[in-house]
Amino acid sequence: MEQKSLIIIQMGDAPKPLRDAHGDIPHWFCRAIGCDPEEVEVVRVFEGETLPAPDARRAAIITGSWAMVSDRLPWSEKTAEWIREAIAVGMSLFGVCYGHQLMSWALGGNVEYHPQGREAGTKTVYLHVAAANDPLLSHLTESFPAHLTHRQTVTRLPIGATVLASSAHDNHQIVRYGPRAISVQFHPEMTPEIATDLLRLNRAHIEKEGTDADSLVASVLPAPGAAEILRRFVQEVTERNKTLLSDAAQ
Repeated sequence: MEQKSLIIIQMGDAPKPLRDAHGDIPHWFCRAIGCDPEEVEVVRVFEGETLPAPDARRAAIITGSWAMVSDRLPWSEKTAEWIREAIAVGMSLFGVCYGHQLMSWALGGNVEYHPQGREAGTKTVYLHVAAANDPLLSHLTESFPAHLTHRQTVTRLPIGATVLASSAHDNHQIVRYGPRAISVQFHPEMTPEIATDLLRLNRAHIEKEGTDADSLVASVLPAPGAAEILRRFVQEVTERNKTLLSDAAQ
């Protein structure tokens, strides 16, 4: 059977109301990328599924989760070890939210609960000067909207990592670890409908923390620029693989 070039490393299930309305997390990514779910390999590591051996000819997206990186769950720690091995062989990686935090943790950074609490809803992300020449970010303006929902954050970056964007709440919205490894704290795979339903689902927690959930719902916006980062990542990997195949054929 032909090996699929893209792996979605699923770090948890979406809550049932979200799955019923929008499908599970891999479907969100496939819709954002514009691919058929049958074209990707999904590995549900949180259920104990085994990751394939790291391979520089493949790419992986590491999803968000309802778990916490600082809990050091066995399946999460195994994935962190896999991330280190994947980086070592030059595999292309894209981390999202939990995946973003886990990549930083795996490579020597630190992750803890954010001292200012939850960041949720559509927020403005600001590019840093270091992002100017990044091929995945060249379509973006100096600031752009993105969908967020997280309580933990990267509190210390790994040595050699570069911050490419931040928000008013979180200093590490986009981090690059090398030419083939990048991660984002926000959710490029989320549509406004998913973001809205998630806010409504978390209403009790949000309001208990002193934030008006209705105002967050009212401020949800489309975030096409954030989604385009994900598409560009997959396109970059696809083009590189075509080049590798062409070179091998000569």
